[in-house]
Amino acid sequence: MKGLFSKFTHWYFSKDALSYWLVLLMDCLIVIGTSFFVHAMVTSGASTLADFGPLLLTFCAYLVFYLIGFKLRYTYSGVLRYSSFVDLMRLWSATVIAITLIFIVRHTTDIDRYLRPLTWNELLATCVMSTLIMCFVRIMTKYFYDVYFVEASVQRVFIYGVKEGGVALAKSIQAQESKYEVTGFVSDVESDAHHLLMGVKIYANDDKLVSRMRQKNATVLMVSPLKSEAIRNNQQMADALAEAGIKILMYNQQEWDGKSDLRYTHLKEVDVEDLLPRNQIEVDLDAISNVLKGKSILITGAAGSIGSEIVRQVSEFKPSQLVLVDQAETPLHDIRLMMARKFPDIPAETVTASIHHRIHMEMLFEKYKPEYVFHAAAYKHVPMMEDNPGEAVVNNIDGTRIMADLAVKYGVKKFVMVSTDKAVNPTNVMGCSKRICEMYCQSLDKEIKEGKIKGCTEFVTTRFGNVLGSNGSVIPLFKEQLKAGGPLTVTHPDIIRYFMLIPEACKLVLQAGTMGHGGEIFVFDMGKPVRIADLAKRIILLSGATNVEIKYTGLRDGEKLYEELLNKEENTKPSSHPKIKLASVRELGYSEVCSQISKLIEITKNGYDDMGIVRQMKVLVPEFKSKHSKYEVLDKE
Repeated sequence: MKGLFSKFTHWYFSKDALSYWLVLLMDCLIVIGTSFFVHAMVTSGASTLADFGPLLLTFCAYLVFYLIGFKLRYTYSGVLRYSSFVDLMRLWSATVIAITLIFIVRHTTDIDRYLRPLTWNELLATCVMSTLIMCFVRIMTKYFYDVYFVEASVQRVFIYGVKEGGVALAKSIQAQESKYEVTGFVSDVESDAHHLLMGVKIYANDDKLVSRMRQKNATVLMVSPLKSEAIRNNQQMADALAEAGIKILMYNQQEWDGKSDLRYTHLKEVDVEDLLPRNQIEVDLDAISNVLKGKSILITGAAGSIGSEIVRQVSEFKPSQLVLVDQAETPLHDIRLMMARKFPDIPAETVTASIHHRIHMEMLFEKYKPEYVFHAAAYKHVPMMEDNPGEAVVNNIDGTRIMADLAVKYGVKKFVMVSTDKAVNPTNVMGCSKRICEMYCQSLDKEIKEGKIKGCTEFVTTRFGNVLGSNGSVIPLFKEQLKAGGPLTVTHPDIIRYFMLIPEACKLVLQAGTMGHGGEIFVFDMGKPVRIADLAKRIILLSGATNVEIKYTGLRDGEKLYEELLNKEENTKPSSHPKIKLASVRELGYSEVCSQISKLIEITKNGYDDMGIVRQMKVLVPEFKSKHSKYEVLDKE
């Protein structure tokens, strides 16, 4: 019987809401039925049956007054399953209107001559009882709907954090209609366990957390912004939750100032990059603002992953103008639209051009007179540059040389170049090209400081590893492969990489750029390296997929098993920022660097002789030893 009732309720509530005509008909039948019941109680059942026809006519006549009340109060317009206190009050006010009209009509007309006479006690009892029944029907309809549908769709959640952030999340859930129900708080402090917060129990963050959440049928863990760093650095906790199929919703701490309203609707389901261990990065915003505010700034590679984020962050400091250069038309147009939308007061010139076109670049320097240059333009994909070393020379090396020379010629105060950990002991063309860029900028800065070249430009290089989610990087690739059903491809089981979020990397670029005095190569603390195979496993785990495999494809041309942020012969010195170190690298004289680069350019101009180009690169960077590449034969010469 219970099963049949459950099936009926599911069938009923899965349908559209009842038409208001049916709701009105139901209320009318309740009034008529209640009238017969009360009359039978007041008189006797036999007389009620004997006078059924005249009584029905009488009750229908009095029903007209109820209909007027229903019409005036729109009692039939609501949806029964969503009935509220307001709907119940409308019913009572409608019946008050009805009984008032009956009183007026009975005292001003001779209505009882045409109808069966009813006592006032009978009329009042009918009014009260019928209203109670109509209210009861609405309350029970809402109750069964909540039990069989709403509760089934409500997700029970635990909130990680018992301070301001956690409490704010719980209040936002309780303050409005939500699909979530808070069934527990999680605290790292053992003494908090078993206490109540907002009427909900606090649980300890221990190895029993997952089982407790299962006991409470909780399927979601909401993470307070104040606990984001804690869960990132607690891999055991994150993995246990993911393996149990418990969703983790996080709010980026960088996006919450601790004062503004915190709502559960701002949370998002975590991606793998959200759970990579890392500590919060703080930068001196005032120092950066003092340098960049009101200045003319040129950014190359402005449409790329790093360049576009530098554009966003620099814009926050209100420069006088931005000159944004990139050869990729479509993403640069996206940046143009973003600037118009988010920073309409900042003049932003978007220039579609390649940095190795000297004449075009000089026109930009002459016209806009930039005071700061952030040089992020570069070809970055290792396999592509292995196949096209001439383009690495033309774009990365010659492009950087052109931009650096123009910066000196037009009095740029500071030139900040974005480099890579692949420049350390390079095993591929791309990494070697960036190392040559570092050498050129550093040697040029030294020439200026020694007075051999007239100028005031300070050259600063920033070197870091992979950034999460950048165009063409491993995580977007894994996500695409996952959507296609797999497999996820990893080149080697033991390959590891350093990772950093794009906004974090760009913050450090700005910080290093403002604190450097020229000639430095700043190395960022990238934290602990991550095994790519583990990254793939975690993406599969977070997705909930069970039948996706990982396929090992072998190292690509020029690819290392691990990246280094420093050469073994290089030393580091601390800087004023704990996440930024100063590298002491092998220096080469400016004239020697220029001579070798000129030879590279000459080889490229005379035809794209791949072997000849790479051979010359190895002369300039003797530590460049090719790996898994056709250029390995050159190392044996």
